[in-house]
Amino acid sequence: MAEKSKIKSYTTRVSGFWNTSHSFYEGDELVGTLEVSRNALGLAISGKFTPDKGEVLLFRRDPGILRSQFSLWTDRREWLGSALRWSFLGRVINISTGSKPLRLIPLPGFRRGWRLLAPKSGEMVRISARPFSRGSVIDVHRRMDFEQVLFAYYLGAQLLSESFWPGPAEQSSKSPVPATS
Repeated sequence: MAEKSKIKSYTTRVSGFWNTSHSFYEGDELVGTLEVSRNALGLAISGKFTPDKGEVLLFRRDPGILRSQFSLWTDRREWLGSALRWSFLGRVINISTGSKPLRLIPLPGFRRGWRLLAPKSGEMVRISARPFSRGSVIDVHRRMDFEQVLFAYYLGAQLLSESFWPGPAEQSSKSPVPATS
């Protein structure tokens, strides 16, 4: 596969053990910090992203028995997106942002990380865990809001160990329906 061109790249540095702190950098510049809170069983229940400049974002676990059932809100209570994992065993996470549905799936091959896919344009974001480190590299391949990139990272960071087994291979065609003449 040819290397895709990236338009932005972020790196993260993780600190803390139970309640973790994820610092986002674009180059050497700090973009903001994501604080993840866990309950007594270790289940991520909420998160708060405090940017260097801009609006604070809140992540919360929605009530329900399914895994990866989260929503993203601004501090002014404006909904930005939600995620749902339909199966206890499946690793695909469906993300709804109001404009288009997205899917978060594991990277192909034996690597830790996730890909954010759009239905027509293909891969938009690639989140790769750095070897021998707790941080990640986030490569953005399509123009999109930072909030969506952050939401995909938050979901993928909760399930990073589950991404090691290979995800589905990339499709050679973006659309399953052939064009008609």
